[in-house]
Amino acid sequence: MKRIGKVLILMAGSFLIFSGCSERMVPVTQPNENQTKTYPHAVIETSAGTMELELWSDVAPNTVENFTKLANEEFYDTTAFHRIIDGFMVQGGCPHTKPGGNMALVGTGDPGYKIKAEFNERRHVRGVISMARSQSPDSAGCQFFICTGDATFLDRQYTCFGKLVKGDDVLEKISKTPVEASPSGEASKPTERVEIKSIRVVKDI
Repeated sequence: MKRIGKVLILMAGSFLIFSGCSERMVPVTQPNENQTKTYPHAVIETSAGTMELELWSDVAPNTVENFTKLANEEFYDTTAFHRIIDGFMVQGGCPHTKPGGNMALVGTGDPGYKIKAEFNERRHVRGVISMARSQSPDSAGCQFFICTGDATFLDRQYTCFGKLVKGDDVLEKISKTPVEASPSGEASKPTERVEIKSIRVVKDI
């Protein structure tokens, strides 16, 4: 019952909407930890510290390409994590969170276009980064979330495209940011600004 209640509350959140899946879920797996494949890495500098993530260009190539383009064009610089739910996820990447942005529109921003979903068999577990979207599967653009707990009920409904490899302590610190009720009534609006100073992607570390 606790889990069902949690999902119902999250459905009210801005931009990250969970829709049911009528298809039977199939077993999914994380990448083999012993694999030799190299991935692009994203370095996220925040006011809480630095995180580094590998980006799964093999299972979500267009998503990784878009994220890389936006990051290296400084799109994410001075944005903030605007939605934080401890034990679930931290969400950021909305351009309206920049200093001087329209706070009434926080959570609705995009880069001026949408990208197609690349649902895959990677799982939404702690440290995994995924694209936020509205009800349409192909409505993601720039906003993303990083899981801080088990969110496998989102598997194959949201495009996960990487995982944390350094900075779990920073992710934990961000997840513990005090929050208050958002306009939707969801307790997820940070009372302290957690700024994304920059995101840069480098190839094949």
